[in-house]
Amino acid sequence: MNFLGYKRPDGRVGIRNHTLIIANGRNAANLGALISKSVQGAKCFVATNENGRGADDRAAIARTLTGLGNNPNVGAVLVVGAKRDGSHEEFFYDAFVGEIAGSGKPLETLFMDECGGFDAALGAGVRKARNLLIAASRAERVRAGLGDLFLAVKCGYSDASSGMAGNPAVGHLFDSVVDAGGTAVFSETTEVIGAEHLLSKRFTSPCEAAKFLAAVQRVEDEAKALGKDIRTINPIPANIAAGLSTLEEKSLGAIAKAGRRPLGQCLRYAESPKSRGLHFMDSWMSSSVLFLGFAAAGSVLNIFQVGGGSFGKGQMMPTANAGVVAPTIFMTGNPRTFENTGEDMDFSAAGILTERRPISHIGNVLCEKVCKIAGGELTKGETLNIEEVVEVYLRGACF
Repeated sequence: MNFLGYKRPDGRVGIRNHTLIIANGRNAANLGALISKSVQGAKCFVATNENGRGADDRAAIARTLTGLGNNPNVGAVLVVGAKRDGSHEEFFYDAFVGEIAGSGKPLETLFMDECGGFDAALGAGVRKARNLLIAASRAERVRAGLGDLFLAVKCGYSDASSGMAGNPAVGHLFDSVVDAGGTAVFSETTEVIGAEHLLSKRFTSPCEAAKFLAAVQRVEDEAKALGKDIRTINPIPANIAAGLSTLEEKSLGAIAKAGRRPLGQCLRYAESPKSRGLHFMDSWMSSSVLFLGFAAAGSVLNIFQVGGGSFGKGQMMPTANAGVVAPTIFMTGNPRTFENTGEDMDFSAAGILTERRPISHIGNVLCEKVCKIAGGELTKGETLNIEEVVEVYLRGACF
């Protein structure tokens, strides 16, 4: 299966061609936002304030920002800031801009103190962003295949159809991408509790398996430290209403989206894998948090696999731009969910249940749909101009 994508100087392939404005520090937030609103087609991302954060959280913010800049869906980058080295060392010019410059894509920087203030920087920023947009527009699509893709998935509103249809279809897609030489990532540390022993055996590295098990144990310990049994919090009410009874039952259905291939790394949030193949990302389950982390890791297309037996007629799915530069496919294996939210769903795997279609057959149809979207077909979410507050996953206290 092939598609036409954008091959970047570092050899990776994107499916979109965005010009991204990155605000390096909250003091540059308004500047970046105004520039992006003045330039047709430019996107802007402003991260959580790094001040008052510990070193681990600052590193996560820096990884997220530079990862978005390096994402293959980005054709050009403008970094704006108050001054070159006006924050913590993780955001100094050489470390921050140098990380993005390594991708080889068109890159410009803009600092308010070097322009003589905010007003002058706004004019200069619009000029630079327009030039970058033109430079990015010169990129031409080239033939690519499944092995050039970097996909990521989360599941939500889980019900029986999730483990029986929707997630297995994604698992087949992931196996196909990995077998072709591509990259696939799944996550949600809370959603593997009770099935972690199965996943840990699939890691090719004992060290990475140990990191994975430690991440799962950390979630359990954090809940206990608050006097809670996480199994009384998860499954959430929507899962229970849809028929799931235990966290273990939910987890066994959730891990089906990972397919059957060996696991490489247990990644930190927003961390790019060192090699292709299948990987796990240690993160929270929120879609807005997770899709951002996936995009920062390098995902060009995110998948939200929904069970959703509780979705009513006409209830719109959350068609937000949480991945910033990576679009999201919304899909389900629940025939009722697809009937009720079909206008906002990109794909249905319900035929596995309603027509007894083999998982491999529906999985191949999903592969074809992914290639169409990779080649330029818009997802339902991309047709709406809806903005959502997108948060970086931070675990430390803020002082």
